Amino acid sequence: MYRIIEARNLAANIYQMIVEAPRVAKKCMPGQFLIVRTGPDSERIALTICDYDREKGTITIVFQTVGASTEVMSKLKTGDSFHDVVGPLGRPSELIDEPADELKKKNILFVAGGVGTAPVYPQVKWLHEQGVAADVIVGAKTKDILILEDEMKAVAGNLYVTTDDGSYGRSGMVTKVIEDLVGEGKKYDVCIAIGPMIMMKFVAKLTKELNIPTIVSMNPIMVDGTGMCGACRIIVGGEVKFACVDGPEFDGHLVDFDGAMKRSQMYKTEEGKKLLELQEGDTHHGGCGNCN
Repeated sequence: MYRIIEARNLAANIYQMIVEAPRVAKKCMPGQFLIVRTGPDSERIALTICDYDREKGTITIVFQTVGASTEVMSKLKTGDSFHDVVGPLGRPSELIDEPADELKKKNILFVAGGVGTAPVYPQVKWLHEQGVAADVIVGAKTKDILILEDEMKAVAGNLYVTTDDGSYGRSGMVTKVIEDLVGEGKKYDVCIAIGPMIMMKFVAKLTKELNIPTIVSMNPIMVDGTGMCGACRIIVGGEVKFACVDGPEFDGHLVDFDGAMKRSQMYKTEEGKKLLELQEGDTHHGGCGNCN
């Protein structure tokens, strides 16, 4: 059992939990994810690690209620426990492999949309600990669902907050802020965008026009998290990849977002799954590559 040290409501239908998971905390790196289950027969839920404390042996998760399983999770309180926590899974952020001296020479931009702010935070925090100050754009539909602003402000070089309705910070989509910053003379060597699929699609479209290399995280489409279900199958640069075992981060300019979003919708129904199986043939099922 994995005890919940702290549980709190961050915003409407968005929750944060600090969980005792010493082995995960010891090994995890920014960009990786884990799988939790509330009970022995519960659905497996893949969640990106928002933060970790190696000394205390804890990890922090942030999630939004989108279905029955996350609704059950939202009812857990401080002192309750998860039945199991599996991780760390996936590949760490590519930034982790670069020497700090090289990272300090780069102008890095992070773009976070909605709950995507949670997986952006550990990467920005890690860079801050290396002495690297990154610019961060955080976007939300309204002020009421903006999360982790204070935490992000403490580790970002510059923080730009925008809301779709103009209720807080700047007004408009995150893409408008990117255009504004570039128009003001900002130059970026790399952009990391994490958030809803549609947001990442249009960020990648814009950054391609601006000639800014871009990384996106495909964690929104993960289901099983081990490569066995095939739900997170995507096309990247014409090749079949699976977000959970090959990612979750990929070159945003090579991801077929339209295909991924269409497939994600179809995968929600049994009829859709059967049609995808027929269309995709031998490449349909299993990130492990050994499934028939």
